[in-house]
Amino acid sequence: MENEDRSKADERAMRAALRQAARAAALDEVPVGAVITDEAGRIISRGHNQPIGKNDPTAHAEIEAIRKAARKRRNYRLNGCTIYVTVEPCYMCLAAIIQARLKRLVYGTEGPKSGATGSLTAFPFGKMNHRLNISAGVLGGECREIIRRFFSEKRRRKISKPAKI
Repeated sequence: MENEDRSKADERAMRAALRQAARAAALDEVPVGAVITDEAGRIISRGHNQPIGKNDPTAHAEIEAIRKAARKRRNYRLNGCTIYVTVEPCYMCLAAIIQARLKRLVYGTEGPKSGATGSLTAFPFGKMNHRLNISAGVLGGECREIIRRFFSEKRRRKISKPAKI
């Protein structure tokens, strides 16, 4: 795939991930969304953050999308597939991405509090037999803005609540 075609495909898939992030925000979950595409660029699964609603600390957008894609493919290996995530994955999600043998990780914005590809810490890829191609910054401004707006609104609501007496 040529760079221009890949760039357009990456943006299209990231827009789908942003729609998933908006679904998470509507549920008052941290707005992170993910989609997985197959080798032809077709979306095969979607996920958004749901740890609060599911009472499940592993219900991150990436994990949800990986579980759905694996069920759809009837295989725990997602060779050749790409995952698009609005925010840089944490260690748990990055480990799941590697275990699923995804070919590419494309994310929108850094995860300064939990990013495992370099923002907070760097995952130790050196001795692993699986190589992951990582691209960052696709629709980064839009991905950053949905997170910024969510937490700004949360702070505003917290401040505007009357004190209990």
